[in-house]
Amino acid sequence: MELAAEIDQLDPATAVVTVTGPLRLSPDLQTVNYALQQLVAGGVTRMIVDLSDCAYVDSAGLGTLIHTFGLISERHGMFRLCAVNQRIEDLILMTHTDALLHRDQDRESALAALPELPEIPELER
Repeated sequence: MELAAEIDQLDPATAVVTVTGPLRLSPDLQTVNYALQQLVAGGVTRMIVDLSDCAYVDSAGLGTLIHTFGLISERHGMFRLCAVNQRIEDLILMTHTDALLHRDQDRESALAALPELPEIPELER
């Protein structure tokens, strides 16, 4: 199975990225990494990566997740994973990245855990 990422941008600051296939060192990983960076550069500060269709993550894939976490953290945002299987959970725990990579049971739980967006007052004309 090839690696792919489907992006669901819910609003200008919020995106859910569904990863399909193994998140491992490959040209496809570079494409996914670029897409994640572009989302952050475009103003996304609330990101959920859904791993329900991802059976495997290697060190390069974990590096992509950590890098994206760092980019969003620099912008005082929130990065969460959801639907992490036991194999990926074990990798996160073994590498002690569990304090950085917040994990939720499913997409709905991850969305509920995101902080509310601040209200932006209307500009007077």
